[in-house]
Amino acid sequence: MVVRSPLFNVMERAARKAARGLIRDFGEVEQLQVSIKGPADFVSTADLRAERTLKAELGKARPDFGFLMEESGATAGRDPRCRWIVDPLDGTTNFLHGIPHFCISIALERDSEIIAGLILDPLRDELFFAERGAGAFINDRRLRVSARKELADAVIGTGIPFRERGNHARYLRLLEAIMAKTAGVRRCGAAALDLAYVAAGRFDGFFEYGLSAWDIAAGLLIVRESGGFVGEIDGGTNVLASGNILAANDPLFPQLSRLLRAAEQAQAD
Repeated sequence: MVVRSPLFNVMERAARKAARGLIRDFGEVEQLQVSIKGPADFVSTADLRAERTLKAELGKARPDFGFLMEESGATAGRDPRCRWIVDPLDGTTNFLHGIPHFCISIALERDSEIIAGLILDPLRDELFFAERGAGAFINDRRLRVSARKELADAVIGTGIPFRERGNHARYLRLLEAIMAKTAGVRRCGAAALDLAYVAAGRFDGFFEYGLSAWDIAAGLLIVRESGGFVGEIDGGTNVLASGNILAANDPLFPQLSRLLRAAEQAQAD
């Protein structure tokens, strides 16, 4: 039996309440009002409603904490040390197309360090959670990253730029390098769930450029607490600031890092 902390209970209660609305709206996806908030970046009424629910529930439980949220941005709290980093619906495009692969992501940052992270897949009822130094779990089962040691056996998750976002030619070269050395590449459309899948050993690694803090804050802690490694693709350590993330187990992380950096260097040459 896993002993849940008060912090976990706060985060789970908020996520479960928001999830009920997402599940209901997913069943009526064709009737959703959808607006465009940027190039190829959609926001639905379900997204906004989930964010309001999360902000209200987390704010009620911890009224002094600030927020960094995908839709409403940053809100300072009375306690400058702590803030929630929240993505109310990661995988919005999947959601709006009726693809059942999306999640809620909540992280708590204290003194610029992520100390707790939760990722909830409402449709599969899979709840990934970690607190710093206490391990990572899916529902009531302990999480561990995969034990694979060779790239030839590895399945790697990634995100691919679309429309006018990102450098398409660069990604094609990186994908070519990864495809030549691994057992497969998956692009599922929800970075937070990709990181949770690395923690669960479903993916052996994950990389993507230009993500936002709310996409990766919870996932990076869950991967680390499951025994994995997270860093910047170019070897740096400030992943939340850059959004250029690489996550994998101990044997595969340096191999993936070298492969991606070599592909980048070949492109530069």
